Amino acid sequence: MLRNYRWSVALLLFIAGSINYMDRAAIGVVAPLIQKSLMLSPSQLGVTFSTFFIGYALFAFVGGQIADRFGPVRTYVWAATAWSVLCGLTGFVTGFAQLLVVRTLFGFAEGPMNSTTNRTITNWFPRREAARAVGFTFSGQTFGSAITAPIVAFIALSTNWRVSFFILAAFGLIWVVAWRALVTDLPQDNPRVSARELQFLETNRAAAAVPATGVSPALSTYLGRASTLSLGLGMFAVNYTLYIFISWLPTYLTSALHMPLQRMALVAAIPWIGGLLGYIGGGLVSDFIYDRSADKLRARKFTTIVPLAVAGMALLLVTFTTTPAAAVALISLAIMLLTASVQSCWATIHELVPPVRIGGVSGFIHLLSNISGIVGPSATGFAVQYFGGFDSAFYLAGGAAAAGVIAMSLFVRRTEESPPLARRTYA
Repeated sequence: MLRNYRWSVALLLFIAGSINYMDRAAIGVVAPLIQKSLMLSPSQLGVTFSTFFIGYALFAFVGGQIADRFGPVRTYVWAATAWSVLCGLTGFVTGFAQLLVVRTLFGFAEGPMNSTTNRTITNWFPRREAARAVGFTFSGQTFGSAITAPIVAFIALSTNWRVSFFILAAFGLIWVVAWRALVTDLPQDNPRVSARELQFLETNRAAAAVPATGVSPALSTYLGRASTLSLGLGMFAVNYTLYIFISWLPTYLTSALHMPLQRMALVAAIPWIGGLLGYIGGGLVSDFIYDRSADKLRARKFTTIVPLAVAGMALLLVTFTTTPAAAVALISLAIMLLTASVQSCWATIHELVPPVRIGGVSGFIHLLSNISGIVGPSATGFAVQYFGGFDSAFYLAGGAAAAGVIAMSLFVRRTEESPPLARRTYA
């Protein structure tokens, strides 16, 4: 038995995020090759990027409820198996229509990941470790984004772009086997968890929670609250920019900054290394401030809002740059701050919602945030084709950041009495 087995679970979640984002970001890396192979226009390419988020946004919400109902282990098995198979099917498409269908279904399959990850963290970690757990596990997403460009570009240039999707699909299916064998929904059901760790988890949960005195209100009680909607807008602002870069960064580097594919494959990793640092470092800073603050919600808000505001300013500065190095540096800074903001935003949910509703509320907030994925990549494609290039996309991203900062500053607060927390962590 390991002393802190919960961090082994976190490691598996980190790997899941890496694989998920590799599968998702691969199409952006080989977009110039797919565009040529399938004869796609820039606007068609943008629609292809965005159609993924139709299913993704919907199942971010549905997946959270499934995780609450059936537990995160089974939810992850179903989702990761499906998205891996659909990733492999991407390598078989021969036209625009087929690509749209596969990418839409692929979005449905990937949708449950973040809300199910947050649900797993609720089951396995005390609230005082929530931000660092979210930061570490979600940093797998930026790690996956960072290594996708060199790995996928190498495979595509060595063989062809289709083979890269087959290989990535195999990674996901191998992970499913490990997850199913090593993780349980609750730590007390896992023989690898020591008695000492169980005692630590129970003690810290009891200290952080309101004693259970009744049944938690229905999920719908939380969905219309101003705090929930404002967190959704804040996460929308963060994801708007992150999804643009996941989809369009390789094309931006090759077309706007005129980098050859080989150089792009290396440079495209740099901003996502910044994102990795933002997730991990932001989680540590957020929990550090949280532990030393009397107002726990204000601490989470501070570490969510400030990085988002500074990231928005960095994005606007990109439009004034005159060198590729300066542009990449500012984009890297923005992504680092955005990932620091988003992991603290996920941790803020723990301060407003009882554990029994974390999956559903997280999924609803994730649904709202992922509307940005439907809007952003398509808007960028049309801006590139019809409105003079990428500068307008950076202006829109800066505006979204400002809206998120204002909404969370004003409306994320405890306006209602906190409901009693159920002892059982899924129902």
